[in-house]
Amino acid sequence: MFEKGACIVYGNTGVCRVEEIGPLSNIRGSHPGKIYYKLSPIRTGGTIYIPVDSDMFMRPVMTREEADALIWRMPKICERVCSSRDQRVLNEHYKASLRTHSCEELVRLIKSVYVKNRRLIKNGKKAGKTDLEYRKKAEMLLYEELGVALGIPFEEVKEYIVEQVKKMQKEFYFTGL
Repeated sequence: MFEKGACIVYGNTGVCRVEEIGPLSNIRGSHPGKIYYKLSPIRTGGTIYIPVDSDMFMRPVMTREEADALIWRMPKICERVCSSRDQRVLNEHYKASLRTHSCEELVRLIKSVYVKNRRLIKNGKKAGKTDLEYRKKAEMLLYEELGVALGIPFEEVKEYIVEQVKKMQKEFYFTGL
């Protein structure tokens, strides 16, 4: 069970703060005696009520140390490009990545779409709408969690990642690793 005030990842909604924990009253559809989380998505606003014993995916936001370690692993995370033109196959491929709720898998999805779209553009074609939609969703989920873990605004996360990767590459270059 999460504590009041904790930041958690809730399904594919993203990072939410646990505002309250307890039974609900005056809310249609709630079960008397059942304990609920009252969640507030940190970027989109609103309120979500979910039973604490729900099967919906919930986990604590990664720590700062885990976030920094993920960023340092990013250059080594290999893409897995889905070249199918069948929209159902493409959608299922990306949905499967999102269902893992793994930040490493989000990085893989983002890198895969980037590589795929670079190839398409190089061949005079346009980037795919489905690819771009899933990349945007993966970036939102990843950057939101990294922002909370690192204590930086969402809008600054991408630049932070770029700076850290450049720093890492310089360290490897100068140390001969």
